[in-house]
Amino acid sequence: MRSTAEVLEGNKVKLSVEVDEEDLAGAVDETVRRLQKEARVPGFRPGKVPRRLLEARLGTKAIREEVIRSSLPDYYAQAVEDAALDTIAAPEIDITSGEDTGPLSFDAVVEIRPKASVAGYEGLQITVPAPAATEDEVDAQIDRLREQFAQLHEVDREVRAGDVVTIDVSAERDGEPVEDLSTVDFVYEVGTGMIASDVDEKLVGAKAGDIVEVEAEEAPGGGARMRVLVKLVREKVLPDADDEWASEASEFDTLEELRADLRKRLTAVRRLQARIALQDNAVTELAKLVDVDIPETLLNRELARLQNDFLHRLEHRRLSLPQYLEATGRDTDQLSEDLKTQALEAVRVDLALRALAEAEAIDVSDDDLVAEITTYAESLGQPVSAVAEQFAEGAALERLRSEIRNSKAAGWLVEHVEVVDEQGNPMERALLEQDGAPDEEDSPGDETDEEGSSGATVGAGKLEEGEPDGTERDGTEPEDTEEGES
Repeated sequence: MRSTAEVLEGNKVKLSVEVDEEDLAGAVDETVRRLQKEARVPGFRPGKVPRRLLEARLGTKAIREEVIRSSLPDYYAQAVEDAALDTIAAPEIDITSGEDTGPLSFDAVVEIRPKASVAGYEGLQITVPAPAATEDEVDAQIDRLREQFAQLHEVDREVRAGDVVTIDVSAERDGEPVEDLSTVDFVYEVGTGMIASDVDEKLVGAKAGDIVEVEAEEAPGGGARMRVLVKLVREKVLPDADDEWASEASEFDTLEELRADLRKRLTAVRRLQARIALQDNAVTELAKLVDVDIPETLLNRELARLQNDFLHRLEHRRLSLPQYLEATGRDTDQLSEDLKTQALEAVRVDLALRALAEAEAIDVSDDDLVAEITTYAESLGQPVSAVAEQFAEGAALERLRSEIRNSKAAGWLVEHVEVVDEQGNPMERALLEQDGAPDEEDSPGDETDEEGSSGATVGAGKLEEGEPDGTERDGTEPEDTEEGES
């Protein structure tokens, strides 16, 4: 078999392949043997049909067509391998000669992954937030903890944000009462927006005995006219931040010990956030250097993957798409546009990391593959051998190799970029290393929230918007990709 490759416009290559009669004879023999096993001819057991009889019954043309149908994909795959092409779509094949007799010749036009350049990656400067907690942040966490020990005192003055009021609420929509929005003796903290921000704005400045009427456009379930009677106004009085309070509110004897613990916890969280920001920002900046147009084939494939992952997560949370859209106040067009933006960024990142890996000769060894498959198998609780067999099928192994190579490229990038703080000052990488943070059971107050603060917060959970990270598998078994993807 002989093949040549011609580069065409639009990231396409034309492979011209010729298979001589000697090579084709082997394919003919293999096809005939298979047909002999499959054929059912009266008087002959399966697999025992004489070749001459089979050829006479089927005809040489039908056999030739079957030879071409079954063998052509292998010839095409060999030509792709010989030309070292990274194909991203199925080929368009045109048989130019040999459909009936003689050597077989065909052309295959296929789209390939563009090779991007990321010129300038050696000088990337990445800004990350300062990893050390400030005294203002510690003060804010002390105040949050004091809030848990606040006392309510009745006041005879106008309502301020943060006051706790007792109110009666009646609501109507289109002239009809709305029972779900009506209540009596409701205790409410002004400024939380739990009823509607329009109501909060009207309550500020009111006094006990006042009636506030609001056209609440943001009321749950849609706009409604709400009538609010203010019955009682109380302000929160926080305890003094001193040693006595600290010993009651935490395991520490002094305020300074409590502050030191909060400072350590906040710094640990800030360091983690800084390390995440370093990797995310480094990869994002690298992707900006990509100098090629993104093929629609890659974009559409990534978009389909994101959509599938997003719907899978909704199903896992037992939410329908309409329920999600209603909860987030979005429509299908906005969601589609967001997913398309994510898909475009994911493809650019992939091209950028591939380019960096090639520029720095970053490769993946067999040991790297074994280690990754072993880790994956352990996460699934399956035998390594079984998972290895799954990855050996189709393009799964090459996809895994690409994931590992991109991960190693991202790691190389993080180690070689210049790191600066938000003021542009060079930052020592040692500042990003994680100290041992105190155990959870040692924390003052309730669990630490997402900002590293000690003390509980009350609020509604929020579904993550469809943002698959593109770098982690979700615990499903490896899938085959479309032809040529690696």
